[in-house]
Amino acid sequence: MELSCQDWMSALPEELWDVSLTDLAIPGSHDAMSYCLDINSPLLRSESDFFRVLDGLFYCFTRPIIFKWATTQDKSIEEQLSMGIRFFDLRVAHKPHDSSSDLYFTHVIYTHLTVLETLVSVATWLKSHPKEIVILACSHLEGMDDARHESFIYSLKKLFGSKLCPQKESVLTLRNLWASGYQVILSYDSQVAARHQELWPAIPYWWANKPTAQGVISYLEWNKQQGRPEGFFVSGLNLTADRCYIAKNRKESLRTLTYSNWDSLSKWVEEQIPGSDPKSLNIIAGDFVGPLPLCSQVIALNQKLRRRNSIQIKKQY
Repeated sequence: MELSCQDWMSALPEELWDVSLTDLAIPGSHDAMSYCLDINSPLLRSESDFFRVLDGLFYCFTRPIIFKWATTQDKSIEEQLSMGIRFFDLRVAHKPHDSSSDLYFTHVIYTHLTVLETLVSVATWLKSHPKEIVILACSHLEGMDDARHESFIYSLKKLFGSKLCPQKESVLTLRNLWASGYQVILSYDSQVAARHQELWPAIPYWWANKPTAQGVISYLEWNKQQGRPEGFFVSGLNLTADRCYIAKNRKESLRTLTYSNWDSLSKWVEEQIPGSDPKSLNIIAGDFVGPLPLCSQVIALNQKLRRRNSIQIKKQY
């Protein structure tokens, strides 16, 4: 099965067009917008008071460290789409003391790009790729009162319009979504999502919170033994270094940590199987999805689904 990563969904063989998206292997981007962090922006509201004091006193020392450990991607949203990423972890917030209505993406600090200008780029890309489906997971949503939520949701509906797949949609196959013209599944991690049929609830994300490949793999394997959730869910390959680790490894960065652990993570990915079985996986998300071949590896897992379906059909005859 030869796939173009740019249009990999439309390039899947027809026997997979009737498989639910929740059973396909889908590449995802962890903290997808951290490629454009603004090193001079304020810290997130949720950061500790101690960290705020430290950052205020030793700004010239803390900011380069924050930047190199908070940056998880180095490709633009359009580049990630063209590489095959179809799940985007989008952390949204309103800046403190900002009189404008602009929202930004976050990871410890805020991005240069606003949320809406970024999502306009996504909408433009989708027009050129009418058979590709994306899952946009909006979470965190810091500094947003009810009015800001409703204003943001109105903007999302206006931007994506009829491309938004409603939560009540029960047949999440490529064939059905294509026929309906749906291209966007929009997850919104807030109680206000219940008021809007176009919004999906938060998507479970298996986050290991470990700095080594072995720690991440052990955590993901433990979760697999418990059985996959119903619907969409994410297996996170992203490594996490706590402040003690960062202090002891001052020459490292999240990039060097990710690269040095990639071989082990890559081998684990190749062993995974998508599908509806309790131990199967769905979305697999990681860091630095441009330089590392995560997309092609995850997309290739769908070949296993195709082979399994072929075997089941043969058994029926």
